[in-house]
This record gives sequence, structure tokens and C-alpha cells, in this order.
Amino acid sequence: MKIREWDRNLKTRLFGEALINITFWMFFPFMAIYFTESFGKEKAGMLLVFSQLFSVAASLIGGYCADQFGRKRMMVLSAYGQGMAFLLFAIASSSWFTSPLVGFFCFTLASVCGSFYWPASQAMVVDVVEEEHRSNVFAVFYTSTNIAVVIGPIIGGLFYENHLSGMLLAASVSCLSMATVLMKVLRETAPSSLSSVSGNQWRDFIREQIRQYSVIVRDRIFFLFIASGILVAQTFMQLDVLIPVYTKEVVDKQTLVSFGDWSVTLSGEKAFGLLTSENGLLVVLFTVVVTKWMERYQDRFLFVGSSAIYGISMLLISQTSNIWGLIVSMGIFTFAELMTAGVQQTFISKLAPEEMRGQYFAAAGLRWTIGRMLAPFSITATLWLGYQWTFVLLALLAFMSALLYIVMFQLFDKQKTASAKSV
Repeated sequence: MKIREWDRNLKTRLFGEALINITFWMFFPFMAIYFTESFGKEKAGMLLVFSQLFSVAASLIGGYCADQFGRKRMMVLSAYGQGMAFLLFAIASSSWFTSPLVGFFCFTLASVCGSFYWPASQAMVVDVVEEEHRSNVFAVFYTSTNIAVVIGPIIGGLFYENHLSGMLLAASVSCLSMATVLMKVLRETAPSSLSSVSGNQWRDFIREQIRQYSVIVRDRIFFLFIASGILVAQTFMQLDVLIPVYTKEVVDKQTLVSFGDWSVTLSGEKAFGLLTSENGLLVVLFTVVVTKWMERYQDRFLFVGSSAIYGISMLLISQTSNIWGLIVSMGIFTFAELMTAGVQQTFISKLAPEEMRGQYFAAAGLRWTIGRMLAPFSITATLWLGYQWTFVLLALLAFMSALLYIVMFQLFDKQKTASAKSV
């Protein structure tokens, strides 16, 4: 399915979200360093965990609201909220008013708004794209995001140290502009059969939400999918949490390439920028190719294999502080990411009833929100275990994820067999 054949909503979002993501990734990879330098390792780790608690709740509420009040409304409100949060963060990191604590609260607010946006945006894709084309559409959005992962950190590496406030202001302007465009251009795609919340009291809202999410919790296959995702998230979330701190502290200045009197020497921070850009560049170049390649394999092989390879990459990182060793490890890490880049949302859509798509995507988002909430514990763990054993522990979590995926697909196969017999 070519982009020119896409629904107008998706075309608008593809290019608008690309702009937002570029400005976001200019500063986001450096937030772990920013908060660690501001509060210390232990406090920074706990604060980042605390901030993600709100994102977990927001993701669930956002999915419910996407089903009850519409995809468009939630996306517009979330984009405006992110824009205002980044604006306040820019002010709190300016030369005339510097407050890391205020910056932390703004960062938390922006994360919450992002958690409201994501379930509605994913459900909208499922609303307007036929099942056989969904993996490719999701893969294109994933590629777009990772173009930003390439461009953003390169720009951020140049300006982060002296112009953080300006980068945050750029992110604010892009979010507010995107929100305005979404409000004017998008059409609502939620099925007309979706019901509204009974009553006007907040108690009715909470009661109805708990009732519907309890249905999801009783879906054993989906529950295992979330649990496995949370475990493996502890590996790939470290690209934004532990790996930047690790490269800054462990990687000494090293010569990357040398020709005669000319050479490229990288410090730890610049080495991290290189690794982030490598990850993004590989995703940009190979997401669609690898997604098409992976279509010939069963979902079972992709999910189990991806978790196992994530674990291997963590073990490799634990054994080297050499820049070329880290580059190779990041290549393996990225291949694990690409294995499931196009199939995850498609698999969720197979499990989700039409009237609960937003909530299923929101619940699936717990893999990232809870994963992101727990990931900063790795920074604190280095104080007790050191870097090497912390990465080994992360590898073990990835291998446990692979085992849970095996159990999940055994149940999934039994369910399909039972459904076929009943027909």
C-alpha cells in the first residue's frame, strides 16, 4: 500500500509527527544525563520512575477516552498539552530562570500527554487501514520516527550543552502547530457504535473504565503479551536511560577513524550520540525491508527471537567499553528491534474487539509505560552491582521474556484451534 493511497488522516499525521519527533529527539536522549547531573544517580533514577507512574495511568485513561470520546479529540488535546509542557520546560532551563525540579515536572507532564496521544493514534490506523496493509503502514510510521532518531540526536549533540532551552522551545512550537493542524484537518474515525459514558459523575466514568479494563485483564493471551513486553522493554529502554550514562562514564576518549594526520576522536557523550544515530539510521534504512522479510516467518519466531537477541546485545555491551565493540553491539540490538517493528500493532489488532481497540492499544502501551517506569532502576542498580552485572541482569530479563512469549503462543494456538472447531 503506497503512501499516496493512504487516508488523508494518516498522510497528515505522518509528516506532522515527523516534525514533532525531530524536535523531541534533539533533547530527549540527553534527559538521563541532565537529571543525573542535576539530582545525582539515585535521586534521578527514582524521579524518573515516579514520573512514569503517571504515564501508566494516563495511557489507560487515554485508551478509554479514545474509545468513548473519539480519536481526534484526544490527539488534539494531547498535542496541545505537550506543547505547553515543553514551553514551560524551556522557561525553566533558560539563562534567567533555571530550575531542574520545575523541568522535571514539565517532563512528566509531557510524558503524560504523550501517553494520552498514543492509544488514539494507533487505534486510528486500525480504523482506516485493512488488516493486510497494517504491518506496512505501521512500519512506515516507525521508519518516520527513526528518521527523527537519526537527525534529532545529531542536532542535540551540537546544541544540548548551551542551548537546551532553545531546543525545548522548538519542540513546543512544533507540538502546538501540529495540534492546530490536527484540529482543522483530521476527521473522526472511531466506529459510530461506540457508546458514551453513562451518567455525568466521575464515579460513573471510573466504574465503567474499571469494568471494561477488567475484561482485558482476563484475556490471558493479552496479559502474557503485556508481561513479556514489560520484561524485554527493560533492555531497549536502556538506550535512553543507562547507555548514555554508561558511555559518558566508562568510554574514554577514543579515536574512531584515522587517516594520516586526520582523525575523529569521540568522548563518551559523543559516542552515545553516535550509537543513537546508528540505531536510528539502521531503522530508517531497513525497517520496511526487514518487515517484508519477516512476513515469511510466524509471529512466534519473531517475538521469541527478538527478545533473545536483545538479551545477547546486553551481554555484549557488558563486555566492552571499546567504541567499535559498542557499534557492533548496537547493530545487533537494532536487528532485535526491527524483527517486531511492523508486527506488534498488527498482532494487537488481531486480539482486540472493534469496540475496544483504543483500550487494547492503551493496555498494550503498558509494555512501554511500565517498562519506562522500571527502566531507571538500572541507574540505581549500578551503584550496587556495577555496570557489567547490571547489563547481565537486563539480559536475563530479556531471556525470561522469550520464555513467556513461548507460553503465550501455545495458548494462542489452542484458542485458534478451539475457535476453528466451534465454527
